[in-house]
Amino acid sequence: MPNLKEVRTRITSVNSTRQITSAMKMVSASKLRRAQNAIIKLRPYSAKLTEILQNLSSNIENTNAAAYYEKRKVEKVLIIAVSSNRGMCGAFNTNIIKAVNLLIQDKYKIQNNKGDVEILCIGKKAGDFFTRRNFKIIERLDHIFDKLSFDNIVPVAEQLMNDFKNKKYDKIEIVYNRFKNAATQQLVVEQFLPVLSPSILSIKSTTADYIFEPDKKQILDELVPKTLKIQLYKVVLDSWASEQGARMTAMHKATDNATEMLKQLRLSYNKARQAAITNEILEIVGGAEALKG
Repeated sequence: MPNLKEVRTRITSVNSTRQITSAMKMVSASKLRRAQNAIIKLRPYSAKLTEILQNLSSNIENTNAAAYYEKRKVEKVLIIAVSSNRGMCGAFNTNIIKAVNLLIQDKYKIQNNKGDVEILCIGKKAGDFFTRRNFKIIERLDHIFDKLSFDNIVPVAEQLMNDFKNKKYDKIEIVYNRFKNAATQQLVVEQFLPVLSPSILSIKSTTADYIFEPDKKQILDELVPKTLKIQLYKVVLDSWASEQGARMTAMHKATDNATEMLKQLRLSYNKARQAAITNEILEIVGGAEALKG
């Protein structure tokens, strides 16, 4: 039977932990509401732009945008790992790291053996993991989530597009968590460049016959880069919403576990206290009996 002081100390410790996890749950719930609203509003716009982008694959000849559709022999690969800056969000970051490792060791094993696989880390957790293990990291963008906005994503997307156009990379893939709901995040490995055609994506849609006004080349040269920037922004926003949902769920479970542990500790404390009182009564009775004798 544990002594009363030990049980009281544990009760105080668990109660403090429960207050912290409960507060973190409420903070994540507040952030999740804003992030969820943002990603839900962006998705229809992004989906329509992506659909147009894919349907334009037969109309890009003699335009600057054609470079983003160019399919080359895959020799140099860039993997964008989108994680979080902070932990305490369940398996959110672990799933990203496992997926990136699987890509490198399985799909791009030949390129990796030649040293032609590089990683761009968005989020501190993935950056720390791959840095410690000496992976080829070209850049760490831990600051992106400090002030998440489209304007902050644009320079990153432009650099990626330039690197692909200049043949620094033959393929760019993104690994991130897509937001489904507060309790569910879907791990996604998505090709960013080159742009996939509808046939590869198995999209059931009719090929649109677009009328370009004022000029096809001008429109495509502006539309394609803008769509790619929106696509990357949606990825990061999806990951941000998923992180808040994962952390809220994890903290909710942690709070429930702490509450259950408190019940057990208080029960142990009451049993120990009753046992101590009973022993004191027995000692008093025993002493009284001894005096009578």
